[in-house]
Amino acid sequence: MRPPAITLGKEEINRIRQATEAIAHGVGVRGLLNIQFALGSDVLYVLEANPRASRTVPFVSKATATQLAKAAARVMLGESIAALRAEGVLAAEGDGGDLPGNAPIAVKEAVMPFNRFKTIDGKTVDAILGPEMRSTGEVMGFDADFGKAFAKAQTAAYGSLPLSGRVFVSMANRDKRTMVFPVKRLADLGYEILATKGTAEVLRRNGVSATVVRKHSEGDGPDGRRTIVGMILDGQVDLVVNTPHGTTSGGSPRLDGYEIRTAAILTNIPCITTVQGLGAAVQGIEAMRAADIGVRSLQDWARLGAERDPEAERRLDGEF
Repeated sequence: MRPPAITLGKEEINRIRQATEAIAHGVGVRGLLNIQFALGSDVLYVLEANPRASRTVPFVSKATATQLAKAAARVMLGESIAALRAEGVLAAEGDGGDLPGNAPIAVKEAVMPFNRFKTIDGKTVDAILGPEMRSTGEVMGFDADFGKAFAKAQTAAYGSLPLSGRVFVSMANRDKRTMVFPVKRLADLGYEILATKGTAEVLRRNGVSATVVRKHSEGDGPDGRRTIVGMILDGQVDLVVNTPHGTTSGGSPRLDGYEIRTAAILTNIPCITTVQGLGAAVQGIEAMRAADIGVRSLQDWARLGAERDPEAERRLDGEF
């Protein structure tokens, strides 16, 4: 079962499907197979493949109202997928890679308490994404569209996104072109945009007003103006968007970016470190400001799906 990511088209999903089937046949696995893919520059990479269950299994089970662990155990004991389809344990057709356009969206957010992670010399671990396993748990945001589901996931994992206030933006050169539209949307929603000099110049050229703030490395100004790190620590910033500017010659994160992200962590201010995360956050903020987010049980969502797919009703059994 391959629940599709919302940014993937049918061609990419088919490539993932073919790669999954080839790996499964090559390994000879019966039951569950957990594969981590990465798609970059139109190249599909396989990071790892594990013939076992993972935390994704209960997530996908809840998202699709399908008892995957039960189905996998019965397949491992010799039953066929066709028999499980006939019984209603699995959907009558498909593999989860093709969902109807009105299917709800499930967002999985990893909980990574960076404020509890320290380096050997006692410093806070940088809040940038990497291959290390730092997640201490996961949450699910579930709703009719992505913005609402993402907002719920953020609220459950780290606290709600700010509905007003100041947004600080400092982007690596590679991200400055793609940041313009989401940052402009935040400005249109009434947020005050703060930025470092280079980022502010790009925003201004694209019609977005931004207040230039001092970098951490520049220190406080002669007029007492605080650096952006000082402003964050003083509670003057409500959202931080900072994509890493690479590393020093010694392989360490650039000091300014590290200090900015660390200050956000210490003050529990939402910190976004990718352009994709910024776009998702804007959708979440829009959904929250529309006051159109409610609560509904997974059973209710599954029954709504059953109205579209009568076979789904047989998969409920009150276990979700």
